[in-house]
Amino acid sequence: MTNNVEIKKWESVEVERSASEAQKKLTDDLRISDRIIERYSKPPADTPYPLEFAYYLLGDAAGKTVLDYGCGSGDNSVLLADHGAKVIGVDISPELTDLANKRLDLHGFGERVEFRVGSAHDLPLDNESVDVVFGMAILHHLDLDLASREVFRVLKKGGRAIFFEPVRNSALIRFIRKMIPYQSPDVSPFERPLTDKELKDFAAEFTNYRSRAFQIPFVNLVEMLGLPDKVFKSATRLDGLMLKNVKFLNYYASIRVIEMEK
Repeated sequence: MTNNVEIKKWESVEVERSASEAQKKLTDDLRISDRIIERYSKPPADTPYPLEFAYYLLGDAAGKTVLDYGCGSGDNSVLLADHGAKVIGVDISPELTDLANKRLDLHGFGERVEFRVGSAHDLPLDNESVDVVFGMAILHHLDLDLASREVFRVLKKGGRAIFFEPVRNSALIRFIRKMIPYQSPDVSPFERPLTDKELKDFAAEFTNYRSRAFQIPFVNLVEMLGLPDKVFKSATRLDGLMLKNVKFLNYYASIRVIEMEK
């Protein structure tokens, strides 16, 4: 487990980085197109896209309280509200939660969503207060032991947690990736890809754990090279077929979507 000093250092860097990120966004950037909202409203079970699959697992959230864990500027909060959920968004950045409030108001969901500034390691929520924890690319920033305890604490009995996370199981692929100079412009100095073992350990106190793999490295390469969208879509469909039919390739996939129950 990471010690408190390291966590505070990480969180202070995240707050500073998030403030810079928030300054780059304009009000016009906050509106999510109807096409995107429709895309994630009822995705199929066999979708080859990991975020679509996360929303397939979520399903109809009418009447449920959903925690948008690490909500950022509220992209997923809009989609969660569109699924009928009462949404509580928590993020460490006040600047990003301010943007999230503006985003939800733009979409007419302001009354259905509440944003709170707080640490993912010490959530500002009561015990057993949410039906679903929904976290998209958040765990790989966190101390997993502390995060697991908090997710377990705030979930109601029978509640579910759904996460989308980058993974890198293969030592060879980790080595090759370090040799590639490409770096996303929005990478925190403390984030890192996880492994299947880390995700399973994270879920140790939960039941009904399930995991699905996405994106063999060639899909990431297509994305990094900036090839046309139709090439990326074709690569993604091929990726889905390969992962479904050639099971050993799952070990080399770069994304996992996991679901677990309390």
